[in-house]
Amino acid sequence: MTYSIIGRDRDRGEIGCAVQSKFPGVSSVVLHGRGGVGAVTTQGFADPSAAAKILDLIGRGAKADEAVTIAVRDLDGVSERQFGVMAMHGEGVGHTGAAMDNWNGFAACIPGKECLVGGNALAGENVLTAMIMAYEATCELRLPDRLIAALRAGRDAGGELRGQQAAGLLVVKEEGGYGGLSDRMVDINIYDHEEPIEELARCFKLHRLSYFSSEPDKMVTIEGEIAEFLKALMKRQGYETSDGDGWVEADTDGLARFMGEANYDNRIHYDGRIDSEVLDDLRVRYG
Repeated sequence: MTYSIIGRDRDRGEIGCAVQSKFPGVSSVVLHGRGGVGAVTTQGFADPSAAAKILDLIGRGAKADEAVTIAVRDLDGVSERQFGVMAMHGEGVGHTGAAMDNWNGFAACIPGKECLVGGNALAGENVLTAMIMAYEATCELRLPDRLIAALRAGRDAGGELRGQQAAGLLVVKEEGGYGGLSDRMVDINIYDHEEPIEELARCFKLHRLSYFSSEPDKMVTIEGEIAEFLKALMKRQGYETSDGDGWVEADTDGLARFMGEANYDNRIHYDGRIDSEVLDDLRVRYG
């Protein structure tokens, strides 16, 4: 009674998964991953312990299909369990328990290019094929955005028969977490919401601005109208700024303090430039 996707970006060393379900807090049960190793989704009657075992096996050198075979061999209730598995390298593989054929709705796991989708109690196979098409059509985007796009496509194709309630996104990369101190690059759990996928997208935007570093091609020089806007904003927020139309080092220092308070910590720069994504967000938030 859930649909999910696993996808990877081998060039960036990222792998992740996303899920939507009419089950509260579904992300914490379904989504599992380890940076540099792989990702696993466990659905139906989910089994997080089996997901951990699969990741252990892959970490020790097993291929995805080998890890699934070993993990489900002696698993209780395997006929009512569904797994999607993808390592950082090699083919993704799915397991859909035989008993799921008797549940209401469509159930299967289907591979795509650098992705694997799966679900049960779905409106039809087109839910999964739409997810693959959306993922493959957004290759110019970063992995988290592609995974969210796939969830939207699955929803718009009919989604789960019971409707919507919760969603989640997990992306892992070796040393890809905050400050390089963990592998959890993105970990967002929408526990209960009328539009969980849209709330997931909103929360990811916040996460990206606060946790991700600036991209070099998104940097703009602080001058002219930009300097005028930032000085006016800083004054409204109680910061002193320099006189005149220019932008000086003291203004940069004040902006850095303001950006730290506003949770743009990882996008602070001291070279007279500002991240255009931050600038756009400031315009929306503060006018």
